[in-house]
Amino acid sequence: MQRKLLRGVWTALVVSAGCLFLSNAAEPQDVISDGVFIGDQDVSGMTVEEAEAYVKGEVKALEDSVITLQMGEDQVSLTWRDLGLKWKNTDLVDEVSQIGTTGNIVRRYKEQKDLQNQSSRYEIEYTMDEAAEEAFVESCRDFNSEPVEGTAYMGDDGALHVEGGTDGLTLDFDATLATLKQHLESYKAGDVVIDATVERVSPVVTAEMLNQMTDVLGSATTDYSASAAGRAQNVQNGTSKINGTLLLPGETFSVTDAVAPFTAENGYELAPSYESGQVVDSYGGGICQVSTTLYNAVLKAELQVDARSNHTMLVNYVQPSKDAAIAEGLMDFVFTNSLEYPIFISGSAYYGTLNFTIFGVETRPSNRSIEFISETTSQTDPATNIKLVAKTDQKVGYFYQAQSPHQGLTAVLWKNIYYDGVLSDTIQVNSSNYLASPAIYEVGVVTDNQALSSAIYTAISQNNLQQVQTLIANGVQTETQATEATEAQQQTNPPQQQTDPPVSTPTETVPDPVVPDQTVPDQDDIIVDDGSGGAYVG
Repeated sequence: MQRKLLRGVWTALVVSAGCLFLSNAAEPQDVISDGVFIGDQDVSGMTVEEAEAYVKGEVKALEDSVITLQMGEDQVSLTWRDLGLKWKNTDLVDEVSQIGTTGNIVRRYKEQKDLQNQSSRYEIEYTMDEAAEEAFVESCRDFNSEPVEGTAYMGDDGALHVEGGTDGLTLDFDATLATLKQHLESYKAGDVVIDATVERVSPVVTAEMLNQMTDVLGSATTDYSASAAGRAQNVQNGTSKINGTLLLPGETFSVTDAVAPFTAENGYELAPSYESGQVVDSYGGGICQVSTTLYNAVLKAELQVDARSNHTMLVNYVQPSKDAAIAEGLMDFVFTNSLEYPIFISGSAYYGTLNFTIFGVETRPSNRSIEFISETTSQTDPATNIKLVAKTDQKVGYFYQAQSPHQGLTAVLWKNIYYDGVLSDTIQVNSSNYLASPAIYEVGVVTDNQALSSAIYTAISQNNLQQVQTLIANGVQTETQATEATEAQQQTNPPQQQTDPPVSTPTETVPDPVVPDQTVPDQDDIIVDDGSGGAYVG
């Protein structure tokens, strides 16, 4: 009986304790249970309001974070908000606040016991706008670029200077989008720069390559100090248009394309010229000295010559077959950089000295040398080559040598190749045929004396220089003058018996020859009409 009583008391105590526990557990809690994390943040003991403020702060920090896509030197930036970031599980705080605090007694008890054994971690979940992500990556296509070749220039110190050379970039859209998505999946706040995936195309000419171009491959100099001001300006202007040219391997250069047109607007001045037998002022006189000097530098650099023409007549600033004439639509000097490295052309024309120097990377053997020999194969004597031209706007007595004579000549240019000073090979570079040019004299023919006019025209047609000079000095005898002279002689000296009548030689008085103070242009200053309707500037 006593045992039963004790058992009943013990049962009552247990039930009472259990009821007390359940009663306490049933009381609502104002804070989040222990062992609950949101991301890396322990939110245990936080009120719902505090946890809500924390989560919203995390969302805003992520929304405001900036993502930058970098492509070469260019970049584009957007915030996560711009990319369509949205907080997806907005009931997260309500969810974690109910752990161990809601539901029946068994559930609450179990959840709290679980938290004691292992904490629970919950993540803020987001959604993104895929269309915004793709548009973000697509915007980088604006940064696609072609490779930019490096540049070279001659500094004030007279040395070759080089700059840059940058790769061409093409966006790899799919790879860049994949990289962006991978980062977005981390949902980590903080600004970040992502390198866009690109395909690179390197330039042919880089600063590294240009830095090697310090070797002088060929250089040539001619003198134009005797040129008139207009011709000197033309030489300087044409040189400036070629100076600084960079030719990549395989590229071709046309001198005419570089220096034409020969107009005042293009920097050229009038210079003495000769065309169709007349002395004229033409734009561009002297430009062929520019092409000729460059030709000699190209020969020494042993570049590929594609087109070269000799002048119609000899020039005086280089040996025969070392010249290169140019004419729009008729003839050109064209060459190709046939080397494996770029070349840089430096040109200068100052104080009567014209120079072209070609820089590059020397690949020829150090024990190899070359020289160029001009050989004259035939020539004519210009002394008797005379042409008389009637000047219908000048009176009798005008006599002017418009052009000095030039001899006709044929020539061949040879290249000798030496190794260690021993001749190894001789190669013909070109052959040239220069036409003879007459000494041209302009003769005035205007006079009231028809006999004198007729006599001068006859002498001109016969190309008889001596007769023209005699007529200018002595005139011609007319019938009236002969009769008057005879009568005067008879009155002074009575006629004597003679078989033949006396001969009198009265003359018409003519003025002394008029020779204008004008310089005859050198052959290298002229424009030559080759009979095809075109002309070239020498």
